[in-house]
Amino acid sequence: MLKVLQSLLDLQSVDTRLQIVRARLAALPKKIAEVDGHVASAKAELDKSKAAQLATVKDRKKYELDVEQWKDRVRKYKDQTSQVKTNEAYKALQHEVQNAEDEISKAEDRLLEQMVAGEEYDRRIKAAEKSLKEVEEVARGERAEIEKEKAAAEKELAEGNTERARASAEIPEDMMDHYDRIMKKHDNVALAEVRDEKCSACGMRIRPHVFQEMRRSTSHEMFHCETCTRILYYLEPAASAAAAGPAGDPSGSTPSHSEN
Repeated sequence: MLKVLQSLLDLQSVDTRLQIVRARLAALPKKIAEVDGHVASAKAELDKSKAAQLATVKDRKKYELDVEQWKDRVRKYKDQTSQVKTNEAYKALQHEVQNAEDEISKAEDRLLEQMVAGEEYDRRIKAAEKSLKEVEEVARGERAEIEKEKAAAEKELAEGNTERARASAEIPEDMMDHYDRIMKKHDNVALAEVRDEKCSACGMRIRPHVFQEMRRSTSHEMFHCETCTRILYYLEPAASAAAAGPAGDPSGSTPSHSEN
């Protein structure tokens, strides 16, 4: 049973690495979406400035037409003044001329405002075009890095799957089914080390007689946590420290005995 338990620990180590690689791959579409979002935002800013400039051009043409129309009225009213025969009619035409000239002044003011606005939008468009070019350049680099990351992760995934197949071959089929059921239930963690007489995964205290049995080198029973149902294993302190090594990972170590 000791050999089976060690094989399960090796398998769990592989599955942990595979889970990390899959998480990296799953995160890549979001990274791409963020890159595309930055480009889309820069394009939207450029489109916004162009749309505002187009609206300004339309308004400017409208005010130019207004100026010409009011000027035509002024000429018309002035031409009529030579034909009137009464002082009242003359004053009325003069009043119309004044009103038309006031409208010309207003239209010219609005026209000037649109011309100034148009110059501002021209500057904004140039700045937005420059910004978009810079963002697209950065995006190309980021996409290339993401593609490299994807290729590396896919290679790791393939290698991990091969390693998992080798590790699984060392484990009886019924035990593999048992391991897979627990792993799926507990986020890819089917085995848990007993530390301080507790399940390190859920914190449940191990019954004293069970813990003593686990420590016996001659025990061939496999133990499970009564709360989370994970397969338990125990490492004597000295073996645990040696197994942890610089990385502090006991998963690749040899347990003191097998457990069920």
